[in-house]
Amino acid sequence: MYVLVFVAALAVDSIPIFAPPAWTVLVALLLLFHLNPWLVVIIGVIGSTLGRYILSIYIPKVSSALVTRREDENLRYVGSKVTKAPFAAATFVFLYTLTPLSTTALFTAVGIARVNPWHILPPFFCGRLVTDGVMVYTGKYAAGNASDWLHGQISWKSLLVVIAGLFVISVFLFVDWRSLLEKRRLRLHFKILR
Repeated sequence: MYVLVFVAALAVDSIPIFAPPAWTVLVALLLLFHLNPWLVVIIGVIGSTLGRYILSIYIPKVSSALVTRREDENLRYVGSKVTKAPFAAATFVFLYTLTPLSTTALFTAVGIARVNPWHILPPFFCGRLVTDGVMVYTGKYAAGNASDWLHGQISWKSLLVVIAGLFVISVFLFVDWRSLLEKRRLRLHFKILR
């Protein structure tokens, strides 16, 4: 069953859309098969990290086919700037991973910007160990009141998380990063698709 934990976390975190968070799948498998929570967290985070790596590899190819050449160059420029500051990028990813915001938005954005995934995967792994560990143990505890958990699943908090994730992607896509970083002028471009 631990192979299923790995495959499920990898699958959920390798798709570039808002899928259920990996921790929800981990909690479901933990409860369904009565697994060891520590092993579920460790194996699940390894699967999630590999899934995010896969996402960061193929999303640039998908984005190149969808966005304009100008926007593609803009995003590559952002990626080159982030890669030049690996410690700052790693710190940001670690702290971001500790928030309730979707890391799908983060990895989609940095994948499109063509940031070297090895700058962001180690802090992602460390952050996910913390957050998934907390969420799996909290989920296991909350399973005692499954009816309350199911009623609270769709709430204003989950809506805010989705909105915040869309905002992060929008910032990466619509800001003219070259103009902002070189000329210190904020310019937005909304026509990014071919």
